[in-house]
Amino acid sequence: QVQLVESGGGSVQSGGSLRLSCAASWHTYSSYCMGWFRQAPGMEREGVAAIDIYGSTSYIDSVKGRFTISRDNAKNTMYLQMNSLKPEDTAMYYCAARPGQWCRLPFARDEYNYWGQGTQVTVSS
Repeated sequence: QVQLVESGGGSVQSGGSLRLSCAASWHTYSSYCMGWFRQAPGMEREGVAAIDIYGSTSYIDSVKGRFTISRDNAKNTMYLQMNSLKPEDTAMYYCAARPGQWCRLPFARDEYNYWGQGTQVTVSS
């Protein structure tokens, strides 16, 4: 059974930091492309960052230089370090996974097979 569980969300002021974690339940986690998505109220879910099995990363322009995605295959866990948070970063954050070495089309929602339940991030000005 494939399961993803996010944690680490919360409320911070603008300029603050949060670290999200995504724990994966299956033993072949290391062979999966992993991604972080977010969805604000009334908006579509958008890709934020992705990381392939080799550690190569992709980011959307609005978070480059502020967010860092990483993974620890020994712990079956992926992280999203978010610094210099802005009110526009407020959203529900989801982790996602799909089999494969590479994250082709890293921000295409339909490419991902498995999703977590989400963790809320709220940034106040």
